[in-house]
Amino acid sequence: MVQLSRKQIEYLNHADRRWNFKSGAVRSGKSFVDTAAVIPKRIINRIEKPGISVILGVSRDSIERNVLEPMREIYTDKRVGIINSRNIVSMFGEQVWCLGAEKISQVAKIQGSSIKYAYGDEVAKWSPNVFQMLKSRLDKPYSCFDGSCNPEHPTHWLKEFLDSDADIYVQEYTIFDNPFLTDEFVKNLCSEYAGTIYYDRLILGKWKRAEGAIYRKFADNPESFRCEIVVGEVNPQSSVKQFRKDDIVSIEIGLDFGGNQSGHAFVARGYTDNFQDVIILASRRITAGDTDAPIDSNVLDKMFCEFVGYVENTYGLTSWDGIHNLESVYWDNAETVLGNSIRNAVEREFPWITVRPAQKRRIKDRIDCTLRLMGSGRFWYTADARTVAKALTESVWDKTKAYDERLDDGSTDIDSLDAMEYTIERDMKDLIA
Repeated sequence: MVQLSRKQIEYLNHADRRWNFKSGAVRSGKSFVDTAAVIPKRIINRIEKPGISVILGVSRDSIERNVLEPMREIYTDKRVGIINSRNIVSMFGEQVWCLGAEKISQVAKIQGSSIKYAYGDEVAKWSPNVFQMLKSRLDKPYSCFDGSCNPEHPTHWLKEFLDSDADIYVQEYTIFDNPFLTDEFVKNLCSEYAGTIYYDRLILGKWKRAEGAIYRKFADNPESFRCEIVVGEVNPQSSVKQFRKDDIVSIEIGLDFGGNQSGHAFVARGYTDNFQDVIILASRRITAGDTDAPIDSNVLDKMFCEFVGYVENTYGLTSWDGIHNLESVYWDNAETVLGNSIRNAVEREFPWITVRPAQKRRIKDRIDCTLRLMGSGRFWYTADARTVAKALTESVWDKTKAYDERLDDGSTDIDSLDAMEYTIERDMKDLIA
C-alpha cells in the first residue's frame, strides 16, 4: 500500500486548478505523489474525452527515469508501457506523448494539438518557449497541468509565472516535509550543500539568487581539502589526509584550450575504489607569458605530453599484466584541430591512453557535483594541484546575470575548472548516487 505524507495528501485535496505546481527541495516527495496518484487519476478521468495527454520533461531519458520507471514499480508494465518510436507510451488505456522540453524543436510534433492533460517534470529546466506553447494548447474546459520543479533564481521565467494571477495552485516543499527519509540521509544531504546557494534552493526550497563564492566551503579553508599520496601505508598521525598510491584505481586527465583572455590548463584526477574519493593529483596552467616562443600546436603537444609523463611517473601504476591506471585524456571539444593534434601526440608516446573529446555537460551540473563531493568529504587535492585549488578559491557567480552563471571575464581561472570537470562529468551520476 502506498503511503503519503501530510503535504502530499494536501496536494491531492487542493490541486484542482488549471495549473498545479509543487516547488521545492530535492527528495521532498514532490514527484512521488505525482507518479503514485496524480498522473493516473488525471489520465483515467479524461479517457475518451477529446484532446491528447502529454508528459514533458527535460529529455525522453529523464521522463523514463523520473516518471515512467517509478510508475511501473507501483502499477507494473501492464498499466505503464514503454515509449515507442513515435514518442508515445500506453498508460492506463490511454496513449500519452512523452517529449523533451529543453528545446522548442522537440515538441513540434504536438504543435496544433489540443491538450487535455499535461504533466511536467523539472519544469524550471525547460525552454520558456515550450511553456508558452503549452499555455495555448490547454484549451479544453477540463484541461489541466501538474508540474514539479526545484527552485532557481528569483527572476526565473517560471517563478514569474507562479507569482502571476493565472489560475494556479502552488505548493512549496522543504526536505523536512518528507517523513519517509532517514535522519542520517537528511543530515548527509544538508552537509553536502551547506554554505552554498544550493542549500537554500534544494534543502529549503527557496528561489534564491546565486551570489559570491561558488565553492565557499573550499574557499574558507582550502587546507582542509589537501591530501598526500604515499607509497606504502598511511600515517594515522599525519596532519593531512593521506591515500596510498596503490588505492588510486583510475587516473584521467582533462585539457582545456585557452582563448584570448585565458590559458591552457592540464588537470589529472584520480579515483579510489567505487568512486569513493575524487583526488585532483596534479594541475598546470600555461599562458602566453610562460614560454619564450609562441604556443603553437607543436609546443602545446610537447608540454602536454611532458605533463602526462609526469603524472604517469608520479602517480601511475601498472599491473602485472600491463594494465595502466592512467586511462584517458579528455580535451576541450571546441578546438577540434588542437584536439586531434593532442590525440596523435599522446597516442604515439602513451599508446594505452584513450584520447577523446569532453562531453561538456551543463556547467551548473558540474558545479553541483563538485559541491556535493566537497560537502560529503570526498574531494581532495595534492600540493601538485595548486592551480586548481586557486581556481576553486577564487571562483564566483556572475552577479550581472539574471541566471546562474560562473564569472568568466578573465579575472579568474575558469580554464583549470573546466579541465578538472572534464575528468568527472561522465561519472557524475555514479559520483553522487
